[in-house]
This record gives sequence, C-alpha cells and structure tokens, in this order.
Amino acid sequence: MKVSKKLLSVAAVICLALFMWSCGEGEKVAGLETQIEKLATEKADLQNQVSALEGAAAKSTGGQTYNIALSLAITGPTSDVGSPYSKGAEDYVKYVNDEKLLGDDKLVIFIKDDGYKTEVTKRNFEDFLDENIVFYLNYSTGSTLALRPDFDEEKIPVLPASFHIGNLVDSKYIFLPISSYSSQAVGLAEYVVANHKGSGKPKVAMFLHPSAFGRASSDDVKKAIAAGLGIELVEVVEHGKDLDNTAMLKRFQSKGVQYVISHTVQPPVATMLKGAQSLGMAASKYGEAGKITFLGAHYSGGPDLIGLAGSAAENFIWTTSYKIMTAKGPGTDAQMALAKRYGRDAKLANSQNYTNGIMVVQVVVETMRRAKSKGKKITRATLYEEMLAMNGYNAFYPLTTVGPVTFSKTDREGVDTLQLYVVKDGVFHELGLPFASEYMQKLK
Repeated sequence: MKVSKKLLSVAAVICLALFMWSCGEGEKVAGLETQIEKLATEKADLQNQVSALEGAAAKSTGGQTYNIALSLAITGPTSDVGSPYSKGAEDYVKYVNDEKLLGDDKLVIFIKDDGYKTEVTKRNFEDFLDENIVFYLNYSTGSTLALRPDFDEEKIPVLPASFHIGNLVDSKYIFLPISSYSSQAVGLAEYVVANHKGSGKPKVAMFLHPSAFGRASSDDVKKAIAAGLGIELVEVVEHGKDLDNTAMLKRFQSKGVQYVISHTVQPPVATMLKGAQSLGMAASKYGEAGKITFLGAHYSGGPDLIGLAGSAAENFIWTTSYKIMTAKGPGTDAQMALAKRYGRDAKLANSQNYTNGIMVVQVVVETMRRAKSKGKKITRATLYEEMLAMNGYNAFYPLTTVGPVTFSKTDREGVDTLQLYVVKDGVFHELGLPFASEYMQKLK
C-alpha cells in the first residue's frame, strides 16, 4: 500500500523533529517549522486518501450510522464558550457526512443544552444512552467529575470541554483533548519566572472562576511552588458577579502584586482588565515596574476577549494548545472555509471555542477511521482501543492544534504542548515557540 507507506514516512519525520525539540534542539527545529507544517498537512491529506479508499470499499456492504452526543452550556453561565463550541462540533459533523470522510457511513450528533447544571447534564447523558451512542462529548468540570462512575460503568470513551487534570483520576474512559488547566497555569507561572526583570521572586495573584472549573489549577500551582517554582503566590481570588474590581485591584497593588494569572471565562477577565486600565494599573509592557501584567489560561482569553475588553486587552498574555486564526496555515484556512461553508459569521469563525468543538469531533472521527481500516466494528470498545493506541507513529495531527494528539494507557492528556499568544495592536500574536510545562512534568 503506497499511501500507507508514505503516511508512515511523513509521521516518522514529524516525530523525529519533535524528539529533537524535546532533547534541547529547539533552535534547529524552529528553523524547520515551515517544513514540519507542510509535512503535517501532507500527513492529513494522506489520511484523507486512506479514508477515501476505505469508503470505496465500504460501498458494497452499505452504510452504517454512528451516534455520538454532546451536552453543554448553550445558555446560562459559560455559554459564551458553550455556544461556539456546539456550533464547531455541529459543523464538523456536517462536513464529515458531506465529504464522506467515513465512506458511506453516517455520523449523527445529538446536542442538548444543560445550562451549566450538573443535574441536567446527568439527565441528558441518560437520554443519550437510549440513542446507542458510541462516544460522548461532555462539557463542564463539575459534571465530568460527577459522571465519572457512569462513564466507567457504561465503558464509553469521553472527551470533555473541561481540561481539569482531576477528570483523569479514578476513571479509565475520560480523555483530555489538550494540555490540562494545571499545565496551562503552571506554564504561565514558569513564563513569569523566566522573564521577570525585577529583584526577588515575582509576586503573583490568581483570578479564578467560582467553581470546580476555576479551582482546577490552583492546587497544582501551589505544588509547583513547593517543588521549587520561583514565584510568590500572594493571593487566590474567586471572583463574583460584581462589575467593579476596584477594591480587589487596589488590594493587589497594596500587596505588591506584579502579575495576575486568570483561570475563568472571558467576561470577568474583560471587566478586570478595563478596571485596571481605568485605574492606571495595567502594564504598558511586560513586567513594567509598579504595574500589573495580566495572563490567562485557555478559557480566559482568545479573540472574543479583545471584543469585550477593547484596548484594555493590550499586552494580555494567553496560552492554549489550539491554533488561532491569526496563526495562518492549513489548519486555520480550513477552519475559516468550514465556517463560511455552513453560514457562520466572522466572529464565530475566529473563536478558539469553535476550534475546540471542531477538534473533539476530529478526534472521534479519526478513531472511527482507524477502527474501520482494521476491519473492526464501530463500538465503544473499539473506539476506546483506538484512543489508547493514538501515540508514537500513530499520533494524530488534526492541524487545529499546536502539536499532535496522543493518548495511551498511562497518558490521557491529549496535546502535550502549549502556545503563548500576546495582544499587540488589538490582535493576538504568537509569542515564542510551543512548549510543555517543566514543573508539571516533574509533578507527574
């Protein structure tokens, strides 16, 4: 099979480059960045060719229908995330069927709003089971933790929108799409340490969502500090619904806080940034003395933050494992084309949460394609097997992320690398190269 052999060769080159990076050859790999991007694109094209061949072979036996499901907050708290996420998942399922990525087989996704309420999510999941779903996409941290026993009992693979590392504890069937919240927050703290210009340890505060989601990273930041990470964690704040952060910001300033790491959703971060700007506290450049530099994990930032905060978002530093639309390339071009194809506006097309919804369905479809190529029937068990086998030469390159998706029995945290972005002139731009948190590797 010439296509299969070429696919393996491309994968080998990409894996070699990533290995060089991990061995400290970052500068050499950086010089090959364009070549790697082309190779990853070629690998994805070859995978599509394999799928087309499989689809042609399947025509003689007739098509099957595979059901998956998604429960999330389309309304209520965090719906600014859930709404674009749902549309990304919906659009990619349409694309899979329109382009026959599964041959004559059809993919169906059931989507229900849960309003960010765990009890509603649980009811939705029970309803979905009546539809004979083979893969489930969950949303919130609280509901993912609460439903862990149910997922194990049903032996169904799960990809949540929550990147809480605690989701993986006492469960075999939950997989994180990208690097955990803990990896993101600790990675931001490592960046603060590496780039701090003042004397002594940098003083840091954390600004968290008042939920299991928001609290997910603070414990690991504290563990990293205990293991030697050189920051002083001055205060951890769970924000309320107040539209005025004046008292909090003045308290931070009185305590000498120089950096604030946010782990929440965009609206409260925008409110805080506008408050800091009006009080003259926001740094005009990274680490400016006497001012505060703001940073945030995945759901704290992204293009929508600029729309909410305006000029107050300038210099905000953000991290995620997803490529954003200003990082031009085959993946972002494809996302824009997908949004246009299904009538989505520019705001949605540029949302990293639209990307997020696309990516989780990409992973599901890839497990189905791999199972089909081996002559396996599509079941929960076979898709779970393919998830665990997605590593090494079998890593998946969806082009929507800054690194490959890998899973195994001992590692169910998907994309291992993160990318920093910074707002300059009202646009998020890449800051440095993809990286992995040093201290989270130690804590594992």
